[in-house]
Parts: sequence; structure tokens; C-alpha cells
Amino acid sequence: MHIALLALPGSMKSAIAGLSDMFWLANQAISQKPGLNTPADATAPYFMVNVITPDGKPVVDAQGRLIESDGAFSSAEKFDLVIASGMRLDADKFPVDFAAVKAGAAWVKHHYQQGSIVAGVCAGGFVLGEAGVLNGRMCTTTWWLFHTLRERYPAANPIWGKTLAEEGNVITTGGPLSWVDLAIHIVRKKRGNEAARMTADMAVADSQPLSQHIYAPGGFLNSVHPLLIKAENIVRYQNIAISVEQLAEQLNMSSRTLHRKMGELSQETPKNFITRVRIENAAVLLEKPGKTLAQIASECGYSDETAFRRAFINVMGMSPGRYKEWIKQRSGLQQP
Repeated sequence: MHIALLALPGSMKSAIAGLSDMFWLANQAISQKPGLNTPADATAPYFMVNVITPDGKPVVDAQGRLIESDGAFSSAEKFDLVIASGMRLDADKFPVDFAAVKAGAAWVKHHYQQGSIVAGVCAGGFVLGEAGVLNGRMCTTTWWLFHTLRERYPAANPIWGKTLAEEGNVITTGGPLSWVDLAIHIVRKKRGNEAARMTADMAVADSQPLSQHIYAPGGFLNSVHPLLIKAENIVRYQNIAISVEQLAEQLNMSSRTLHRKMGELSQETPKNFITRVRIENAAVLLEKPGKTLAQIASECGYSDETAFRRAFINVMGMSPGRYKEWIKQRSGLQQP
């Protein structure tokens, strides 16, 4: 599989080097495991990586260091996968060299039209947005760029909190270091679960990405519109067990109107909005000692502990118990 890593002025050198290393590790795993490698793999590594810059010359990375180049946009070389990774942003949360992003977008679009898979890591998704390949497609970015992506590329369909999204030969991931998740996903997609697991083990990384919900501050998604702020306050502070009908009434509108407005503003149904706020509250309570899971479930509007567990896993990507352990590890606390 021939892979192009797009390097633009301001790109993160760690992402370029890290992606190259991850695919190198995957090649090592494939070559060392009988059954993963085939006779065709004997003469060349399965994943072949090239760093591509606009003119084939080195570019300056986000910290002023040089990123070396293996090729230029003008090359006729074909790639199976093109990856635009994270990069430095300006005060308006946009890549610092807009002209380079536009040129990179045109190059990405050309390869996409030739049948290449294209991927955007964190702010690299803006390159895909400029290329128009996110239009009408499910995508994601890091949580703190979610509103920016929605505003700049209104035809895209970003999904809040999702770590990796794939639709129609377009893959996006969230977080400057989510290139790890992307690389493992590509290995799994092309060489299977065992190759992905072995690559993750060699890199000492999780083979399944964590949900961004566990990193984003509670209420961040709702902070851009007065209706969402008011709805959140009603659910979070006035009636955590509120129904959709009751929330609509509190907001002086019909359930149908509430459904439409929330779809426009947050791409959520009112039911999912209420569930997310409840689980955000639960996450805060789980970080504090002294309450049982049943007590937390009740305080968050759930009369049934099983339903609470199911909702928590659906939003946070892990069970309440695992989340509690994750918080302890993240805080550097002693395990009991």
C-alpha cells in the first residue's frame, strides 16, 4: 500500500514522523508473523510511505524545524492513501499558511478523484474540507475544533465526540495525536485484526481509540447558542429526569420544533441531548468518592442501573467502572 503524508508549512513534525514509524512497525509485525505475510511481501514492505511537500523541498514545521520531503505535488506518482495531519493554527483556529492549504486541498482532491483513500488528522481535516471531500459526509475533528469545522464547512456532517469517522473513502480523526488511531485503523482495514493488535502492542498503544467525550469539558458543545445553553441549564440544574416533551414545554415550543432546532444546532435529537447532559453529570459524580453506582444513576435521572450503564457506555465509550479507573490513573492516584 503506497501512502503519502502531506507536509505543509506549519505541519506537526511529530505526526509525520509518527505515522511513518507506525507503518514501519506494522511492516515489522507483518514480516515476523507467519500467516500475515505472503510471498508478495517478501521483496517489499506492505506499507510504503512518502512525505510529500508542495515543491518537493523541505517545509518548516509548527516549531520552526524542517520536515524533509520525498516528492512534490507535480509528481505523477499514484497513492492508495493520502494523509493530511495536524498543523499549527492561527488565532482564528485556521492553518497558518492558507495558500499552502488551498494547494494541498487541490492535490488531495485530485488523488481522491483518482480513487485514493484520503484522511485528515485533527486540523488536517481542514485540508479535506477545502478539497470539498467532506461535503455530505460523516466526519470528525478534535473536540475544540468542532465548532470551527461546522462553521467553515457547513456541507460537512461532523459527529460530536467521535474519535474516528469513515465514509466513502474519507477518514477523519480527532486530536493532534490521533494519527496513532488512524494508523492502527488502516492496518486493521488492510491487514486484519491480528496485524493491528500486534502493531498496537509494539507501539504500546490502545488498539481501540477512546471517545473524545472523556476529554471535552461538560457543556462545550452547547456553548455556541442561547437555546442550547438554556436547554442544558434546564436539564442539568432543574430537572435531570426531564422528558423531551417537558423540555420542549419549558422552552415554549413544540416537540417537533425542538427536534428540528436541535438537529440544526447540535445535530442531536432532543433525547440524545438529554442523555448526553445526564452522562456528563454522571462523569463528574464518578470522579468523586462516596457514592454507589446506583446512587449516581438515580441522581442522573435513571431508575434502572442497567439502563444507566448502557447509556454511559454509548456516550463515553467505556463502562462507568472503567471510567472511574481511567480517572484515577489520569490523576495519578493510587489504585485501591
